[in-house]
This record gives sequence, structure tokens and C-alpha cells, in this order.
Amino acid sequence: QVQLVESGGGLVQPGGSLRLSCVASGSISSINAMGWYRQAPGKQRELVARITRGGNLNYADSVKGRFTISRDNAKNTVYLQMNSLKPEDTAVYYCNAQRFDAQAFWGQGTQVTVSS
Repeated sequence: QVQLVESGGGLVQPGGSLRLSCVASGSISSINAMGWYRQAPGKQRELVARITRGGNLNYADSVKGRFTISRDNAKNTVYLQMNSLKPEDTAVYYCNAQRFDAQAFWGQGTQVTVSS
């Protein structure tokens, strides 16, 4: 089992920044990739950014150049630095971990609201 706890969401003005954190615990050694997904009202959950154990990165086209995913293995933590935030970034952001056997785990979600 893997447990994920997100933090860092909140209300920010357009153009502002937030940094989300996700702390993993449990069977950490089984995790192959971690990432951030988001879901806005009326929309399907979508991938925002992902990083694999090998360091491969993937970003949604809509966030490239604005968001950066990073990790701190010593702290079992993955971060999502979000800059130049737009109203369309408003969503619940979920931390995700995928094991080598493809089983996925999800955090509880943290609300990000971008509004003036």
C-alpha cells in the first residue's frame, strides 16, 4: 500500500504561483512513477505532470513552461511548482503514484483556485 498526502493548494490571483507537495509513505520502493492530475468541475481528470523513477518527465501541453514537477527522494516528496497561473488551471489537484505492477494510488486532492 502507498499513502499520499497533498498540500499547498489555495486561492491565488492570475499570474501568481503555488507549490503543491505530495508526501508518500508505505511501500515506497514499489513506486515507479509519481505525478499530478487535476479535475475541474464537469471535466475528466487529466494528467498535469509526471516523473518516473528514472527521471523521465511528462507535462500536459497546457502547462508546459509554467509548471515544474520535481522530487526529493530523501523526503519521499514530489512537488509541483505552478507559475503564471491562469483561471483555467482551477481544479482539484491529485497526487498519483503508480507501482511497477501498474497499480495506482491517489491522494485526497487539494483545491487550486485561480481567480481575480
